[in-house]
Amino acid sequence: MRCIVATGTFDILHPGHVYYLEQSRALGDELHVIVARDENVKHKPKPVVSENQRLKMVQSLKVVDYARHGDPDDMFIPIIDIDPAVITLGFNQFFSEKLLEEKLKKRGIDAEVVRVGAYQGEGFCSSREIMGQILMRRCKDTDKL
Repeated sequence: MRCIVATGTFDILHPGHVYYLEQSRALGDELHVIVARDENVKHKPKPVVSENQRLKMVQSLKVVDYARHGDPDDMFIPIIDIDPAVITLGFNQFFSEKLLEEKLKKRGIDAEVVRVGAYQGEGFCSSREIMGQILMRRCKDTDKL
């Protein structure tokens, strides 16, 4: 059984997220997704959608076999529990593949790190872009809300 781990915030689900997860799943037999906890999102604005709701949405995707929250203190704990063959990164995730591989080795985790390319299909593929469009299209005249 070749196990794959994908990680992310998954704030507002969009086709880019689905693409990332489908490409991750294609690398193995079982896809585990680690959804970032609100408190651990420090590299970008805090999520709009709560961590429990984001987890529920990711769990509902048929491409996902298992989904869970990340650990609030140590991001490697769920990875140690899952013991994946591959850990995937989305095209815009801030991790360095090389640095992550070094940290994994120091923790005794033997997993390949693969970066999935950008989604090229139709539709919004950024939570930030979706929020911007909502503001532009629906909140132009805030006195009408």
